[in-house]
Amino acid sequence: MIVDCAVYRDGHRTAGPDDYSDALAEARAAGDRAFVWIGLHRPTEQEFELVTEEFGLHPLAVEDALKAHQRPKLEVYDDSLFLVLKPVLYEPHGDTVSTGEIMVFLGDSFIVTVRHGAASPLASVRDRLENAPETLATGPTAVLYAVADATVDHYLEVARELQTDLEELEAEVFSPSSEGSQNTASRIYDFKRQILEFRRATGPLSAPMTRLAETGSGLTRVPFVDDEARPFFRDVGDHLTRVNESVEALDRLVSDILSAHLAQMSVRQNDDMRKISAWAAMAAVPTMLAGVYGMNFEHMPELTWTWSYPAVIAVMALLEVLLYRTFKRRDWL
Repeated sequence: MIVDCAVYRDGHRTAGPDDYSDALAEARAAGDRAFVWIGLHRPTEQEFELVTEEFGLHPLAVEDALKAHQRPKLEVYDDSLFLVLKPVLYEPHGDTVSTGEIMVFLGDSFIVTVRHGAASPLASVRDRLENAPETLATGPTAVLYAVADATVDHYLEVARELQTDLEELEAEVFSPSSEGSQNTASRIYDFKRQILEFRRATGPLSAPMTRLAETGSGLTRVPFVDDEARPFFRDVGDHLTRVNESVEALDRLVSDILSAHLAQMSVRQNDDMRKISAWAAMAAVPTMLAGVYGMNFEHMPELTWTWSYPAVIAVMALLEVLLYRTFKRRDWL
C-alpha cells in the first residue's frame, strides 16, 4: 500500500499533484534540491508498476523490492540508486531478534522507500525530518542518510539490550545455586541463533556504507549522493563498525558461556558418578561378607562361636564407617 507521497521544496512539505509524473516534473522544475518522497508498505505488483514506470526504476531492483528477503546491499543503476537495509526489532521477554526490510530508490529529484515487516524507523524519520527543514532542504540524500542513520543507531540499542540479557544469562549459568539443565543449554543456543540473525542484518551493510562514504581521487563516486553528505555516511559507517564489533564479542561470549555450561554439566556428572561409585563400594563390603557366610559349607571359621553373628555385623559396620570417612575426606560424598 502507498503510505505517503509528498513534494518537498526548500525543506518544507508542499501540496503536490496526485499524479507521480506531474509531481516529479514539478519537483525537477522547482530546482533548489526539491524532490518527491514516496513511501510504500509491502506494495503489490499493480501498486508498484506505476511507480516503476514514472520513475524509471530498474526491473531487477523492483523485483527485489517486491519479493523482499534480500541481504543489505547497494546497487547502482543508470537512473537510480538502490539500497537495502534490514532494521532489527528485539523482544527482551522472548529473547528474539526479528528483522524487517527497507528498500530505498534514490534518483534525480526523487526517493522511494519500500518497507517490509514491522521493524521500521521510516515513520519517525519522516516526522523528524519534516521538523528539520534545514536538513530536508539539502535534497533526497538527506532522507537516505536519515534512514540509514536511524537503522544503525537502533542496531546500537539492540546490541546493548542483547549485552544486558547475555550478562543475566551468564550470571545464571555461573550461579553457585545453578544446577544446570538441558533447558539452560537450549536457551544459550537459542541466544546464539538470535545473535546470528542480528549479524545477518549488520555485517553485509558495511560495504554499502563504505561506498556511500567514499571521497577523494581514485575512488568511484556513487551517483545521486551529494558530496557534502559523504562525511555523514562515514559517521554511520563508524557506528556500524562498533555494532559489528559488539556482535562479534557477543558471539564469542555466548560460545564461551555454552562451553562453560557444558563443562559444568560434565563436572557435575563426574561428581555424581563418584558418589555412585562410593556408595556402591560401601554396599559391596557387607554384600561380600554376607555372601561368604551365606554359603552352605559345613567347615567355616567361627560357625559355632556364640558371638559370630554380632562380630560379623560389627566388622561390617566398622568397614562402612572407615569407607565413609575415607570417601568424605576425598569429597566423593
